Amino acid sequence: MKKIIQITSGRGPAECNFVVTNVFKRFQEACTENDIQISIIEREIDKDFNLITSIILEVEGESLDNFLNNWIGTILWIGKSPYRKFHQRKNWFIGCFELEIPKENQINYNEIVYQTMRSSGNGGQNVNKVNSAVRATHKRSGISVVSMDSRSQYQNKKIATTRLLLKLEEENSKHLKNSIQEKWINQTSIERGNPVKIFRGEKFLSS
Repeated sequence: MKKIIQITSGRGPAECNFVVTNVFKRFQEACTENDIQISIIEREIDKDFNLITSIILEVEGESLDNFLNNWIGTILWIGKSPYRKFHQRKNWFIGCFELEIPKENQINYNEIVYQTMRSSGNGGQNVNKVNSAVRATHKRSGISVVSMDSRSQYQNKKIATTRLLLKLEEENSKHLKNSIQEKWINQTSIERGNPVKIFRGEKFLSS
């Protein structure tokens, strides 16, 4: 099983970035203890304190749902600000969210089916006598395009293939855009209260 998660400060202050950085360390340790593989997909660092503001991870392993149930949601750190000595606030919240896995951008040409047919429109004697037009269909997605631009079936096949690849790329971009939108929402809407995990003090002890 494979999932993508994001740990984020939700555009919070430096203290929240401090929490993200340390919670990520605890998360790494927990993954190691539970034989879960972890890979960093994207990491955002603040310029002032060199802390993690947001990190996107790919995690893979058995019983992943049970493991993530203890992490997905709001995470609370209770401790004094390491940057503002006289700051009264002691509760700092960050978020851990699951993101949609984007579809792979790799295209298997064996999944493309070609169908020839007669061209329509202007084309002289070639129109009704030769099956020069080509329809290209991607079997997995069902996306289909047609080319009847050329009198050559070979050229139409090349054109149809290019059009199909562009169409598939466009669909992939939509999924990527949705994923980015989801990421932005996660960074700006962290729910305070009912944390799934609580850490305390400088050593980030779990309670």
